Amino acid sequence: MPNIAAEKLENICRGLLLGAGVPASEAATVARHCVNANLVGHDSHGAIQIPQYIDRIKAGHIVPGAPFEIVRESSTTTVVDGHWGFGYVINEQAMALTIKKAEAQNIAACTVFRQGHVGRLASYPLMAAKAGMIGMAWADSGRSPKAVAPFGGRQARLGTNPWAIAVPSDLEGPMFIDMATSAVAVGKIKLAQARGQKIPKGWVVTKDGEMTDDPNGYNGGGALLPLGGPGEGYKGYGLAAIGEVLCGLLTGLGFGVEPTGRHNDGTFMLAIKVEAFRPLMAFRGEVKDFAEYLKATPPSEGSSGVLYPGEIEYRTEKQRRAEGIEIEDATWKKLGDMAQGYGIAAELGFA
Repeated sequence: MPNIAAEKLENICRGLLLGAGVPASEAATVARHCVNANLVGHDSHGAIQIPQYIDRIKAGHIVPGAPFEIVRESSTTTVVDGHWGFGYVINEQAMALTIKKAEAQNIAACTVFRQGHVGRLASYPLMAAKAGMIGMAWADSGRSPKAVAPFGGRQARLGTNPWAIAVPSDLEGPMFIDMATSAVAVGKIKLAQARGQKIPKGWVVTKDGEMTDDPNGYNGGGALLPLGGPGEGYKGYGLAAIGEVLCGLLTGLGFGVEPTGRHNDGTFMLAIKVEAFRPLMAFRGEVKDFAEYLKATPPSEGSSGVLYPGEIEYRTEKQRRAEGIEIEDATWKKLGDMAQGYGIAAELGFA
């Protein structure tokens, strides 16, 4: 697998999006978010997504330059119609507006509907954390093709419906969680397929209801299992169902599958101003103390020690900024072939 510097990879992603007709500002936003996902180890939401985004542009499922329309709002709430724009572009604007409202009113929330893939969900709560707020975000796939079987079932009825929360702190890296309510994200299955790797049993159930370690078992009617797998999956199933209510029903997207197959993410995001409850600096310091208290726990057998939530991503980002990002051969070939097709292969460093 080639090892690519983050700056070069971001330039490649931006160049390909520009080649596909994406406005420069949007291409820069999407490329930045994708490479940030690679940097923290979320490769399933990184550069591997660029060919799929461009395919969706060609199909008319993502609309570059789509308007950001506020269809309903109050001093603390906003409802945004993304008009099928890039999820990263629409949601970044929506969270920025929510942070602005929370700054004035202490707490604010928004819903977003009719948009493309929202990407790495932590991107948005982390914006709030940088602004001295607790940020939360949920997402689901609206009436798009589903990936996850409800607990006890074998046919997909739910999206992966991720949930992310970030808090401000004095830690070197941010404290946050970002997790699918499925056993794993669909992108990790596709990543395993691209890399020819096996997957743990408990991630996927085949169309015949069998557990498998073959990522291709997801194809042709297979489904992901909810978080917790075959034993404790009722927990992930419950979280996913509530996520569907917040992001599918509250947004008005609905549930089920639209025959067009268009990917249609819905999001619900929240920003809470810490200063409304206690002094921010005291809170930030106590979050750091709490993390250090957790990390002081003696390691269990086979463990290298406790990490605070978000620390593994912080460590991965430091390493990958210094050493580069490994891109699987299949994805690298796709990126190179697309660059060749746009006549910019040499410009992007493929020739």
